[in-house]
Amino acid sequence: MDTRMLQLLVCPICKGPLEHWRDSQELACKADRLAFPVHDGIPVMLESEARAFDPDHPHGHEDGAAALAAVAAAVDAVAASGTAPEAASPPAPSAGA
Repeated sequence: MDTRMLQLLVCPICKGPLEHWRDSQELACKADRLAFPVHDGIPVMLESEARAFDPDHPHGHEDGAAALAAVAAAVDAVAASGTAPEAASPPAPSAGA
């Protein structure tokens, strides 16, 4: 994202400064704890498109890393067993249905 554009943009809620988070492609307002997405280099500065973030884990790496590790472990387990896990069967219809 262009540095000059970053200097011109402000938070649409509080008009405060924004921080560019390159790894998650977001512009963040620390005052409002909102992160606005950047799609194909274009910032989407709509409150309805922003996500709230926890100031202790603003990028969500800790939670995301744990989820990714769990998925990787499941994939490894399936690969080691050589079989795919059974798909859950839908519940049987009730007698009154």
